Amino acid sequence: MAELNGVPVTPDELKALALMNYGHFTSMRMEDHRIRGFSHHLERLVRDCRVLFSHELDRQQVRDYVRQATAGREGAFVVRVTIYDPDLELGHPGAQAEPKILVTTRPAGTWPMTPIRVQSRPYVRELPEQKHVGLFGAIRHRRNAQLDGFDDCVFTDADMFISEGATWNIGFFDGHQVIWPNAEILQGVTMRLLQQVHDAMSLGPVNVSDLPRMEAAFATNTAVGVRAITAINDVEFPDAHPILETLRKEYEEIPAEAV
Repeated sequence: MAELNGVPVTPDELKALALMNYGHFTSMRMEDHRIRGFSHHLERLVRDCRVLFSHELDRQQVRDYVRQATAGREGAFVVRVTIYDPDLELGHPGAQAEPKILVTTRPAGTWPMTPIRVQSRPYVRELPEQKHVGLFGAIRHRRNAQLDGFDDCVFTDADMFISEGATWNIGFFDGHQVIWPNAEILQGVTMRLLQQVHDAMSLGPVNVSDLPRMEAAFATNTAVGVRAITAINDVEFPDAHPILETLRKEYEEIPAEAV
């Protein structure tokens, strides 16, 4: 299923997204036609549309298109809303943009997701605070980490301070509190919601050299919820720790919003 402004998208319209590769998106896990943190996802889309297109996105229009595209679908699945202008040309990106709303869906995995082992790689995404479609660098590092025998990658700066995963946020537990890296990142909706419901949390620098003193590490995003990380490079973490179960319980108890 793929609808652009409420009607089936044409191959030419999709080709424009593939070749121009300029736009932004958000992904959301929907269950029983409700989405946890839906208002935050709408806020992200509106904010990023201002930054990338100097355009004021209509929240209600997004809501209507998501509702239409998912009508009659049962169970849990992931909805992605991509904002782009199929008429914007590669040679003239400064033209006045008229961004459109692409809604697609895909199956959702079963929680809790299997743990992952990740490799640290030096990289800072372009416009890290925006969830844009420019994923080449992140996917290239993910591919190279997998070729090295890991499941995914986590990014660092030149001084080995950790920021974020390829498509997820990372958090740590030091035995007393959850620590989120204080770095240039895309603040995910799952991360934001956990910060609202879990008391013992802080932002702070986390260096690769700090990893041996951490008791647990985890990844978060809307598709995986709270996912255990069992290794970063050669530093290992447990796949089951009380803090992981606590965070999962707190997150799943957050009321989902009706679309």
